[in-house]
Formats: sequence, C-alpha cells, structure tokens
Amino acid sequence: MVRRINLKSANVARSSTIRDINRQIILNHIREKNPISRAEIARVTDLQRSTVSLIVEELKNIGLIEEIDGESSGGRPPQLLSLRTAHAIAVGIDLGKKRTIVATSDLAGRILDQEEFPTDPNFEKTISRIISSVKYFIHKNGGSIEGIGVSVPALVEPISGNILLIPHLDWHKPAFAERLRTATGMPVKIDNDANAAALAELWFGRPEISAVRDFILVLIENGIGTGIVFDGQIYRGKGGIAGEFGHMTIGSDAPIACAAGKFNCWEAYASERSAVARYEKSKKKHNGEGKISFTDLVNIAMEGDANAQAALKETAHYIGVGIANLFQGLSPEVAIVTGTIVRAWSLIAGDIMEGAESALCQGYPVAKFIPSTLGTYPTLMGALSLILTDKFASTTTT
Repeated sequence: MVRRINLKSANVARSSTIRDINRQIILNHIREKNPISRAEIARVTDLQRSTVSLIVEELKNIGLIEEIDGESSGGRPPQLLSLRTAHAIAVGIDLGKKRTIVATSDLAGRILDQEEFPTDPNFEKTISRIISSVKYFIHKNGGSIEGIGVSVPALVEPISGNILLIPHLDWHKPAFAERLRTATGMPVKIDNDANAAALAELWFGRPEISAVRDFILVLIENGIGTGIVFDGQIYRGKGGIAGEFGHMTIGSDAPIACAAGKFNCWEAYASERSAVARYEKSKKKHNGEGKISFTDLVNIAMEGDANAQAALKETAHYIGVGIANLFQGLSPEVAIVTGTIVRAWSLIAGDIMEGAESALCQGYPVAKFIPSTLGTYPTLMGALSLILTDKFASTTTT
C-alpha cells in the first residue's frame, strides 16, 4: 500500500532523521527482546555492527539501556542489552467516575507504586488530592520522573490535551492539565481512557496484540468507549472525537438510558450500568434486594448466582452486536474487550460471539475478539503509556 505524503507537514529526510529512526528501531528491539546482544540486533536489523555500537552507546549515555551479564557457557559471560528499569520515570493518573488511581512505572511499564482513592464529584477536591499524590511520588523518586500521563472518561482535544467534558462527573472544561503543570512543573499528557488503553495494548500488550496493525479496543464501564488503531496509530478523526461508538443505535428499549438520556444506543444496552439494571430487575421479580455494584455482580456471577449470570450473559450478547457493527464498518483484524467484565470472560465469551454472529451480514467473516492483555488496570497502563511511548516513538532522545 502506498501512503500519500502530506506536503503541509512533511520534512525532507536528513542524516539525523535516519539516525533517529535507527535509534528507535534498536531501542524497540531491546524493549521487545530484552535482553539481547549487539550481534543479534545487527543480524535482525541488517544494520552495520559499527552503527549498532554507536547507537547503543548513545542509549546508554542517556540512561535508557544498560549492559548485563548473560549466561556463561564456560568462558567470559556475554554482554547483553536491557532496558534500564532501576527508577520510576512516569506518573500515571487513571481518573474514573468512582475511583482514581495514581501510580508510577519504570521504562518497561512495570507499576512500582500506586495510591487509590474515591473520586469526589467536586472537581477542586479531586484535583487537590491528585496533586498531593503526584507531588509525593515525584519527591519519593528524587527527580527521575519525566512526565505525567492522565487517562479520563472524557472528550479530549488531542493536541492541547484540554478536557472538554466528563459526562458522568458533569465536569465541563476542567483545567486539569493546567493545574497539574502549574503544581508540579512537569509535562502533562491527557487522553480519552479508551484511546489511552488502546495505546497501551499496542506498545505493552502481549505479542498477539502488539504485532497487530489494525484493531479496536472496546472499553466496557459505566459507558462504552472505543479506541481505534489503524496502521499502528491511534485514529482520532476531526476534533479528536473518533470512536464514540457507544452512542450508535442498536435497538429501541434498553434497560437504562445512556449518558445522553437515550434508550436506543449501545451504551444503554451493553454497559456496566445496563448489566446491573438487568440484575436489579430480576431480583425484584423474585422479591430480593437489587442494589449491587458491577464488581459485586461479576463476583457473584462467577460464584454461580443464576440471576447475575443471566444479567451478564444478556449484556455480553449486546456487546457482541456492537462489535459486529464495528467489524462491518471498519474491518479491523481483532477487537479487544476490556474492563471489569473481562473477569467473567469464561462465562460470557460465547455470548459475545453469539451476539456478533447474529448481527453480521451473511457471508461476512466471523468477528475475532479477545480479552485485554493488560491485566487489572488497562486504563492506568494507558495513562502511563502516554509518557512511556515517547521514549520509543519520538525522534528525540532528551
């Protein structure tokens, strides 16, 4: 495929550009194959050994990699290259409707420290608590922190990082980035939670995802967010609002209203709130108590509660219906489902597939979908990735 060059933003390739590209290639080989020898890098990249050695020294000098001893076969142990992970370099903030997590990670994306606290609906109280936590981690790590990444369930301007609206908290244009920068003196990057989680899957997910060039991440929470990756890049669209598929119409009589007050969109059928509403309705029919959190709903479903299982399985059916629409419209290689509902994957995977197959047009390939590979905190990993990926994708080394 030939990609058209955007002449408005294109720059002539100079020798420094080529060197930066080679540096990225070598650094990413070290990241993915860690640990690896200089000779192996030269072999897989077809770069000259002298070029590899020169760039390796540059990466060592700026503290991104280090040399370690490999296993000896009887003589002198071989010198292997590894990411330097002795210190935290990023702070991530995962702002949710009910909870906020602030954490630090090393260059490899390993979470080192974290603090979790309830998200207060009052913006001033929440931002003050976040700033206090971030300052503590910056002080604790003695100046090794290089930036702050923030994942938010919101509409975000991609270039400025300004938050336009957080619907479930009713925060309109909160000065989040500005307050953080002023209080800490650190660079701050903010993105929508689904976009951030998709970025983390792309860079830090398991090989079956990191090797995929086109995929869609479906984040199931109080609403539904989608992160779109085309050709290894987050697709944002005009104004940065691409991926708002949670509000596509898939029916007419959902169990709850979406954030916009409608009963016909995907979010109203397939979000955490819809699953809880289904459970509460079934419990009332059986004269039981209905109030429950979504986490508790998943827990009792996995313990065998029939009403909880039925609520999750019906919700999973509609997750599949929405995924089918995404496949028919965008044709990705795979869809990744993430959120607390993934804990019940063994229970719901078949229902997602059944829902997808029921909505696909005849003759269309079966949708491929998998659970998230990021573990317990996909959107927190997304926040950290906003800072970490600059090390592997940027053409600068400072």
